[in-house]
Formats: sequence, C-alpha cells, structure tokens
Amino acid sequence: MKTMMKLFLAGVAVAGLCASAQAEDKPTIEIMSSWTSGGEAAALNVIRSAFEKRGGVWKDSSIAGFGAADAAFQNRIVAGDAPGAKQGVIGLAAADFVGQGLFNPIDDVAAAGKWADVLPKSITDLISYDGKVYLAPTGAHGESWVFYSKEAFGKAGIAEEPKSWDEFFADLDKLKAAGVVPVAWGGQPWQQTKVFNMILLSQVGVDGFLKIYVDKDKSEASVEGVKKTLEILGKLRGYVDAGAAGRNWNDATAMLITAKAGVQFMGDWAKGEFTVAGKEPGKDYGCMLAPESKGMVYIADSLWFPKTNNAATDKAQKLLAEVVMDPAVQVEFALKKGAVPMRTDVDKSKLDVCARKGAELMAAGAIVPDQAIVLTPQQVGALDDYVDEYWSGGSNDAASAAENFFAIFE
Repeated sequence: MKTMMKLFLAGVAVAGLCASAQAEDKPTIEIMSSWTSGGEAAALNVIRSAFEKRGGVWKDSSIAGFGAADAAFQNRIVAGDAPGAKQGVIGLAAADFVGQGLFNPIDDVAAAGKWADVLPKSITDLISYDGKVYLAPTGAHGESWVFYSKEAFGKAGIAEEPKSWDEFFADLDKLKAAGVVPVAWGGQPWQQTKVFNMILLSQVGVDGFLKIYVDKDKSEASVEGVKKTLEILGKLRGYVDAGAAGRNWNDATAMLITAKAGVQFMGDWAKGEFTVAGKEPGKDYGCMLAPESKGMVYIADSLWFPKTNNAATDKAQKLLAEVVMDPAVQVEFALKKGAVPMRTDVDKSKLDVCARKGAELMAAGAIVPDQAIVLTPQQVGALDDYVDEYWSGGSNDAASAAENFFAIFE
C-alpha cells in the first residue's frame, strides 16, 4: 500500500512538473495599462481574449489614471523590472524611451503584416524610429468632441446642435434654467488642457494650430487666437457645478448618462462608457465637434515593448503585436473603446455615427495632433500647469495670459 502511494505521489509530482513546463512554454506577458474604466477595460479585454486564444498567457497590471500608470512604469524601468508591454500614447514620450535603447523593435512583425500598406503614413512615421518599428498602434481618438444628453437637451427645449459659440452658451443658459448642470466638467489638468485645445482649434483653424504647436509661432495672429480661446474657456466657469474639481472623466460622463448634466467636452473614448451603460449614439446621446471647429484634435494609442532580457517575453511581445493589428481585433477594440481603427482596410460599417465622423475627418486630413505627440513630456506638463492656473485662478485677464502662453515652449 505504501509503495502504491509513493508511486501515486511520484506520478502527481511528474504531472505537476509537466504542467508547469507547458505553462512556461506558452508566450506569457505582463501588461501595464491605465485602461480601467468600464469601456476601457472592455476594450482591453478584446486584445486579451484574442491573445489568449492564440495560446498566450496574460498578466494584467492595470493602474487607474495614466499619470499614475506612467509613473509606475518609469519606476519599473529604473528598477530593471520592466513589464512585457505598456499601453501608451504615440509621441515624444515613447521616442525618448526608444532613444535610450529601452524598447524592443518589432519591425519583423510589421514587415510580415505589411503594416506600412494599411496604416496612414503619418502613423507609420510616428511608430518608427531610425527605420525600425517599435510601437503597435491600437486605435486613434478624436479629442474635439462635445457629447450631450438627449434627455437633458429635451428638458431644456434644445432641438438642434449649436453651430456657434454664441448659440452654445445660449443653450447652456437654457440647461441651467431647466435645473440641469450645463457642463459635466472634469476638473483635472489634462482634461482642462483638452478643452483648451478644442477651443483653440475652433479659433485658429488647422494651419494656425500647427503653427502654434509645431512651429512655435508667436505671431500676432497666434497670440490673438490664444486670447480668444482663453476668453471662451473662462466663460465656461459659470456653467460647471461645485463638485467639478478633481472629477474623473468617466464620472463626468456618468452625469450625462443619467441626464444630470447637459454636455461634456471629452475625447471619443467617452463613448465606451455610454456603450457599457446600454446607451445608443443618436438616440440617447449625441456627439458634435466643438462649435465653429473645422477639424479634429487626435491622439493615437499604442502598445510599447520594453526590453526585459527574457527570450520568452520577447516572443510574447511579437505575438501581442500581431494580435493588436489583426483587422477583426482593430474593429472590435474600436467599438468597445469608442476609437477609430488604425488600419485603413477594415470594415467601417460597424462603427457608430460618431466614429464614422472621426474617420471621415482623418481621411480628409482635417486633423491636428494632440500636444503629447508633438511636445516633450516637460512641455506637456507646463501646458497643463498653464491651463490649470488660468482656470483655477479665476483670472479674466486673457490678454496677459495669452502673452505668457508661449513660455511653455522654452
């Protein structure tokens, strides 16, 4: 009997070792992400499910808030304990890591998948450094959107989308009179900067916006554009509620979902929250460009692949890059996230009316890059501080503040 038990235990041990060995053979990767809201998590799960179906093992290390997630990632890099992948924006922050030799290239995967043939050239250029591809693009987001609650608009007697800023503020007055919070404001610096950029684009146009952020133009026209932007931004203070300070963007979206607020300035990822809540675009909520805007500010998300000095992780990184650029994954991810697929060859018929508007603007070239794409992380921080100081300080001296704007580039 004892002999039988020893043989049984030995068999269990061997089976356990075999199972462990099989698990270790599978491509395993740890993902650091700030996608933790309902819509974001659902979108990330699209990538996870596809990765796992192809035999991968997924380890989630999501951290709420991209600022907190970025800080945690940098700490891991400094400690020599980098994760296998990091969700991050395409732009100069990623370029800095690449320049320090901290990321693995995935140009062999990109070449095999013919990414250059199915991505806009501007995106191909942004994910490539010195002839090699380092980032796997997940989707693009429009950041010039004003979402509105159909129920709240109906309660206030607003029948049409406002075309001008004067009409917009008149509608905000109607919402206030109807007992609805006019603007669901996300009182965090990065959110306020996005509103600043929406307004700026409406005042200076695509060419003027690029002159300011790319060429660092300080002409009279640029200064005047910033001044008008600050005047409109300052006027919005009178239409937010007392609880706006520090509010998360998804909490602001929830105010529209429950018709407690009328409008929200936010990127199109807000649609993911509406989707999770069972709300339909065009029926329960609407989306329009910021008044008087002839284009759209955009930002592009991607996955980064840090060097981990682990051959198994390198293999998993390549598999994940393939998964992210799979046409079906791109579409399903976009539907959950509220994004626009990066691939130009996917079926766009499944996209909602808001996403189709964004895709049309991108195809027409009526887009300008978010500051994170064209400015250094330090300049991005300085811009956030600048806008926050103007908003929170309650200053109405837009002329003086406009003159100080260009210090962020120094």
